[in-house]
Parts: sequence; C-alpha cells; structure tokens
Amino acid sequence: MAQVHLRDVVKKYGPLEVVHSINLDIADGEFVVLVGPSGCGKSTTLRMVAGLEGISGGEVQIGGRVVNDLPPRERNISMVFQNYALYPHMTVRENLGFSLKIAKQSQAEIDKAVDEAAEILSLTPLLDRKPGALSGGQRQRVAMGRAIVRHPEVFLFDEPLSNLDAKLRTQMRVEIKKLHQKLKSTIIYVTHDQVEAMTLADRIVIMRDGHIEQVGTPLDVFENPLNTFVGTFIGSPPMNLLDGVVKGNELEFADGTRLPVPPGYAIQDGQAVTFGVRADNIMPVGHALPRGEHMAEVEMSVDLTEPLGTETLLFATLAGTEVQAKMLNPRPVQSGERMTFQIMLDKCHLFDAETGATLRT
Repeated sequence: MAQVHLRDVVKKYGPLEVVHSINLDIADGEFVVLVGPSGCGKSTTLRMVAGLEGISGGEVQIGGRVVNDLPPRERNISMVFQNYALYPHMTVRENLGFSLKIAKQSQAEIDKAVDEAAEILSLTPLLDRKPGALSGGQRQRVAMGRAIVRHPEVFLFDEPLSNLDAKLRTQMRVEIKKLHQKLKSTIIYVTHDQVEAMTLADRIVIMRDGHIEQVGTPLDVFENPLNTFVGTFIGSPPMNLLDGVVKGNELEFADGTRLPVPPGYAIQDGQAVTFGVRADNIMPVGHALPRGEHMAEVEMSVDLTEPLGTETLLFATLAGTEVQAKMLNPRPVQSGERMTFQIMLDKCHLFDAETGATLRT
C-alpha cells in the first residue's frame, strides 16, 4: 500500500526552522496537493518525502516503511519537476527507458514498460523524436512517462506546469487528472496556483510560513475556510474582507454601515470581527443568483468593471473598503453608477479580528 505519513516533520537550515512539525496522512491512491505562496515550505516538504532534503526531526513513512535514512532510489518514488530535464541527444523512447537501462533491466522489459507509458500518455507517435522537436506540453508528458515506467508507489510533482503557457497548463491539468484515474497511484503535487489545486486535488493542504493552515477537499476549504488567510488564498477573486464590530444582531463598520450578522456564528456584543464575503455572493439586483433565506441589500457606486463574457466583475466600495462583486447576465455599467447589491448572508463568514480564525460554531 502506498500510504504516506508525515509525523512531526521539521526542517532546519542551521538555526532557521522553515518547516514546523508537519503532520499529514495521505491515503493509498489519493491525489493530494500542497499549495501556498512562495516560501511557505511546500517544495521543501515534498523534497523531504523524496529524500532530496534531509529532515531535521520527525518521521516520514512511505508504504509502511520509515524512509528517513533511505536515499531517493530506495524509496520507490518518482518525481516530476518543472524543469523537464530530458536528455536532448536521446529520442523519446530512449529518454523513457533510460532509468530502466541503468537498473539493468532486460531490453524486453524496457520496451514493454516504455510502450505502456507511451500508450497512457499518447506519446506513441513521438517515440522516435528528440526533445528539441517537441512542444512544451509534449516534453512534460515525456517527463511524466519517465516517472511512470518505474511503477513507483508514489508520484511527486513539483510545480510541473509553471513553465507552460495558460492554454497548455489547462490541457496538462486534464492530462494529469486522466493519468491519476488510469494509474490510481498516490500523487503528492506542489503548486502555488490555487486553480491547479482546486481542479486536481482529492484533498488540498494549504501551507503558510512552514505550517499547515488547513487540510480538506477543494469544496470544503472554499466554503469553510478556517481563517482569513485560507479565505483569501483559495478562490478567485479573493474573498472580500471588512473589519467591523458586533452591535446586537448587526455588524457595524467604520463608516456607520450596518449589515445583519450572518447565521451560524458564536459572537458577543461589542466583539471586533472581520466580515468575509466572496464576489459570487454579492451581486447586483436583477443580475444575481436566486434569493436565499438570509439576504441583505446595500447600495454601492461601481468604480471599475472587468467584462468576462458571461459575467462581469464589478469593483465598488463598501464601508470604505474596495470590494469585488459579480454580475450575471451582464449589461454595460458606467463608472460611478450606483447600484443595489444583494448579499447572501448565509454564504458569508465571520473571523476573529485579532487572530483571523473563523468564529463559526
């Protein structure tokens, strides 16, 4: 079984601790994505699983074995990097089979493994080409095929799509998802792109400053962020945040604007809170989703618009803070135009103003 367990894993560079006591359990066949801003420790964590970085404390288990002291080649993992690292003088076939040749497998075994990987990744027509004659997406598929031929217990992906353009990234996300469905292997994938994380993962691990902030399914972390960092990092555009104070059954903001308190939160009168609302849940009347049970209306002047085809992103000011809202079935909107917006309160969030932690009961 290709389960991966991290137990109190720490990484230090001299006195500087960059990964702080990480604990994570990854099930056999699960696709887990580590996501976070640059410098959060996600790639370092992946490299400790791979054996490319030594750990300073704790324990890494792969397939029921403690692998702390094992070199990468003995961990039965394969890693795909953002740099394809293909041998330019070799054909695709030779690149795919090189690691098996080094392992002194027979030519028949190599040919069988290469043909299987090429079939899975639609590389069969390209086997006699060299990397210089391939597109970026094709080269990345070759890099993935080179990992597949070894039949590892765990695949590790370190920002594999970051060198591709937007269209190719979208195509390759589909390829990687299909690969997981075919192989049913355990995959740990690192990215700073929350769209990649949301579209690929069975579970997302959101990291910041060497700590795990939240672990959950894409839908769970989107709908139930544990703090303001997760709320603003997951989702595009980021969640709008406004600071206010609880006054009875209402929230009062700095300019005197008041909104009803969203349902489902444990708060006290006079408590300082941060109110969070996503653009999807603040829409102009007549261009919004169907009304729910808990709604509020506010008037705002639109400062800027971003037409996106079937919807338009509106930039406006609420309680002295710039917020982003969405307009469905859009029409032209002039700068400075005042509009009435509906806020779906049961989709809004309250966080502690000091700690940023959710106040949901």
